[in-house]
Amino acid sequence: MTKKYIFSLAREEILKLIPYKSARDDFSSDQKKMIMMDANENPFENGLNRYPDPMQLKLKKRIAESKKVNIEQIYLGNGSDDIINQLIVAFCRPNVDSILICPPTFGMYEVHANLNSIKSLKVPLNVKFELDEDSIFSSIKKNTKVIFIPNPNNPTGNSFSDLKIQKLIDNFGGIVVIDEAYSEFYEGDSFVPMISKHKNLVVVQTFSKGQGLAGARLGMCFANKYIVEILNKIKAPYNINSLTIDAALKKLDEQGGVYQQVSEIIQEKHRLLNEIKNVKFIKKIYKSDANFFMIKVDNGNKRYKQLLELGIVVRNTSKYYNCENTLRITVGKKDENNALISVLSKMDLK
Repeated sequence: MTKKYIFSLAREEILKLIPYKSARDDFSSDQKKMIMMDANENPFENGLNRYPDPMQLKLKKRIAESKKVNIEQIYLGNGSDDIINQLIVAFCRPNVDSILICPPTFGMYEVHANLNSIKSLKVPLNVKFELDEDSIFSSIKKNTKVIFIPNPNNPTGNSFSDLKIQKLIDNFGGIVVIDEAYSEFYEGDSFVPMISKHKNLVVVQTFSKGQGLAGARLGMCFANKYIVEILNKIKAPYNINSLTIDAALKKLDEQGGVYQQVSEIIQEKHRLLNEIKNVKFIKKIYKSDANFFMIKVDNGNKRYKQLLELGIVVRNTSKYYNCENTLRITVGKKDENNALISVLSKMDLK
């Protein structure tokens, strides 16, 4: 039943597609014990002369153990951006189907939709930056295939009601993608354990934020095996490089250090918010469940430029929907946060 449902949502031409397969897709033996004469590689060993495992089985096994899911429920991409694009390609027909997003939100959903000639239906968050589920349901069209919900949200930093998200999953006929890029910093529950109960649920996470591997570019997609099967049909043959695989495996052995860093970042966030709450030109500090927070200031463009001139780069979010005169600030290390506090105090006099 699940297979039939998922395949009914996917593009027909994707289902008919015969994917490229390397010889290494056909066996699971240890490559080190085999004489490899299939891929026209340079045979002289240097650590990188061989192609990586096209299905990243060793890494997926470790991730599966960590997340308590099955290997067949995992798809890996070249960062979460890659996964977002692949989901749109797999399920949305160009110039026919649409996705639904709730601005202010992560900008790459719409970028990938535009690149694939897919319309983005926009249902703004309410004035408290919460999901307006009634407006979402009234805005869904016949050919709306995917809803993207980042939780916690970017750029606002707040998380959404689990009940509202659950209502979307239960009542939407397409794919619901929960983007949990900031999951390490979020004290609420992940939706990953729910993928076995909901055939239309996709959860995306990343090694770029809390795991500290932004430069490695590794995103994780958790979904039922039929969604993963479709994504595997359209991925590049060796879409995750060996250096990234090795870095992720090493990081999975260092989760104690990751938890320590995450804890320090959260503590620093609370300290930072307490220190800057009396800065006069900061009109509001928005609630954050991530490793960043958004502030409303008297003049977003002016304050952004002042910070740049004083050597601090933040994100000017003033052009985001309903975010006029706002800045998004990522929590740094203690000395970096001290520098920000000092700079903001000086700016308060100007």
